[in-house]
Amino acid sequence: MGKFRIQPHGRLQEWVADEKGYFRDEGLEYEFVQTRGAVTESLVQSTETAPPQITRGAFESMEAGRACEVSSACHWAVNMAASAAHGRMYGGAYSITPSAIFVPPESPIKTVTDLAGVEVGVGYHSGSHFSALQVLEAYLPPDQIRLRFIGMPPDRLAALLERRIPAANVFGIPYYLLLQNGFRPVVDTTFMIGFLISNEANDEDVERYFRALRRAQVDIDLEPERYKHHFLKELPPTYHGPVDLATFGTGERIVFEPYTREMYERTHRWMVDKRLFPEHQVGHAAFERAVVV
Repeated sequence: MGKFRIQPHGRLQEWVADEKGYFRDEGLEYEFVQTRGAVTESLVQSTETAPPQITRGAFESMEAGRACEVSSACHWAVNMAASAAHGRMYGGAYSITPSAIFVPPESPIKTVTDLAGVEVGVGYHSGSHFSALQVLEAYLPPDQIRLRFIGMPPDRLAALLERRIPAANVFGIPYYLLLQNGFRPVVDTTFMIGFLISNEANDEDVERYFRALRRAQVDIDLEPERYKHHFLKELPPTYHGPVDLATFGTGERIVFEPYTREMYERTHRWMVDKRLFPEHQVGHAAFERAVVV
């Protein structure tokens, strides 16, 4: 049997478990594989013009197949991927990530209602897409919501820093970098992240992985300042100089509670009712087949 391949998600828990030897304590033979990371990979090149529309995202990467046994994405995308047999959703835990729609410090946009008719940068079929839509629908009529699909988290970060888009939905490391640069959140979009387990993953190895993450989460809760340096592993060197880790929060927090049948079915129904996926991408697997419980 090969090594258990882990795709980090721009968060601290896997790095802490690696540093403290928790994976080894569990007897897990593992390796980290290249990730699309928090700020480590872009899909578009920086220009002075508005960023192009990119209609592929987290779901499409899972649909194509990720070269690992475990990875993460927003729970909407993982839910749909698991329902379409592109892997299995882990039902014993999920995480919560701080997220917000940001605007530049000089922007005339002050409140969420000022976003009416304003383009908001998001990632297609990803957490920033679904969380923006879910939150904005609570404040704006549907015909006043404007989303622009501009690639990965680093693409949205760069587009905002370079003033190429008036607003963007951002989470993870870019969230803290924008705060350090004086950008303002105008509406909170905190959302849930799920875990996708490959169909070939060994169930015992999966449980070893999550037991190690549980120990890492306790360490982060107790002494967060000791572990924030791991964020630098998710940052390209160009950001290392200006970044001040002392102002960072801890990002994603793993919640070791069930992703229940009701959560799975309610989330799936919302996506189908909103027609957020074309019919050929919509999965129909029941909870029992899609979720590892």
